[in-house]
Amino acid sequence: MSDMDEMEDGSGVVKKFMFLNRKAPHGTVYALEGLEVVLITAAFDQDVSLVFTDDGIYQLMKGIDTKGIEVKDFSKTYRALEGYDIEKLYVDRFSMEARGLTEDDLIVDVNVLSDDEMKSLMDEQDVVISF
Repeated sequence: MSDMDEMEDGSGVVKKFMFLNRKAPHGTVYALEGLEVVLITAAFDQDVSLVFTDDGIYQLMKGIDTKGIEVKDFSKTYRALEGYDIEKLYVDRFSMEARGLTEDDLIVDVNVLSDDEMKSLMDEQDVVISF
């Protein structure tokens, strides 16, 4: 059976994809484009993990008001990820603490990981993509 046959009958190979979100939610296209790639990957029934580190933490902040910068607030989309079977959300502990944030400041439930835990998780992935 070829790889194409496997995919047509629904039993295709599942890869572990980790998406590193490093950029602030606004000012560039990285955060929004990254979110779209995540949703597309999940639509193909791949194993998706999202990691928020550096200024990417701000993508998950509660109470974002984008009226003053005249861009759409897409942060509510993160609450819908569970509907796409995307339930593996991780935050880098150091990045969160360096920005004075706690889990209570975030719009979704996350797993907060230390540097060592993050490294172990990354080592388990087939594909790691950074935005």
